[in-house]
Amino acid sequence: MATNYNLVIDQGADFSNTFTIKDSTNTIRNLTGYTGKAQLRRSYASTSNVAFTINIADPANGNVIVTLSNASTANLKYGRYVYDLELTLTSANTIERAFEGIVTVYPQVTR
Repeated sequence: MATNYNLVIDQGADFSNTFTIKDSTNTIRNLTGYTGKAQLRRSYASTSNVAFTINIADPANGNVIVTLSNASTANLKYGRYVYDLELTLTSANTIERAFEGIVTVYPQVTR
C-alpha cells in the first residue's frame, strides 16, 4: 500500500523532493535494480500528465529524488493535482506504488 504524502509546488520555480522508501516494518529498502516513474495529473481521470524526472540517487538508502524544472512548473495552472510514484523491479517485472497524494500548485507572481 502506498504512503500518502502531499506536495506543494511553486509555479515557475524548480521543484525537487526526496522520498525515502521503507518497507512495512519501517526499515529502509535497498532500491538497487529498481527504476521509478511519477506523474502529476489534474484529476485521476485526466488523460494528460506531467512526468517528474526520477533519480534513484542513493539506492542502498532507499532515496528517490523527483524533480520538475522551472519551465515545467511554469506551464502548470495553479490549483490541485494528484500524483503517484511507482517503482519497478526490472528483474522481476513487478510494479508497486510507493507514494501518492495531492499536489497544490501556488501561482507565480514574478515573471
